Amino acid sequence: MCIASLVLWILVCQSVGVLGGFWTAAEIPGWYRGLTKPTFNPPNWIFGPVWTTLYLLMAISAWKITGAAPSRERTLALTLFAAQLLLNLAWSWIFFREHAIRAAFAEILCMWLAIGATTLLFAQISTTAAWLMAPYWAWVSFASLLNAAIVRLNPA
Repeated sequence: MCIASLVLWILVCQSVGVLGGFWTAAEIPGWYRGLTKPTFNPPNWIFGPVWTTLYLLMAISAWKITGAAPSRERTLALTLFAAQLLLNLAWSWIFFREHAIRAAFAEILCMWLAIGATTLLFAQISTTAAWLMAPYWAWVSFASLLNAAIVRLNPA
């Protein structure tokens, strides 16, 4: 498989992380600190390393699918991958920039479904690609619970 394609996927996925992180970091010391958070909320420092790792795994996963034989399934899988990546970026904007924690919860549920659909389609093409998506899907499951708890603890 082409190494240039892998580099491109890494750049795309990590760029989403950098942009989302930019929107997030600006809100951590002020607005986010002021929210009531559940006891299971991880320390702020953990999010950067976790997301960096997840974006790398996602990039490798998409690269493996890109290297598969052209097919309708591959096209659909990569289209869903792009959609879930855009939903990922949108969540950071909605939650951290707009402070719309309820809308962010609805959005993260859509993202979770898109990740699941992507993972299941990837599994039809490459078991390895699907397994590389599994930690991301698990983390977004946790993030969804965290978002829901923040909504519950911070009534309008």
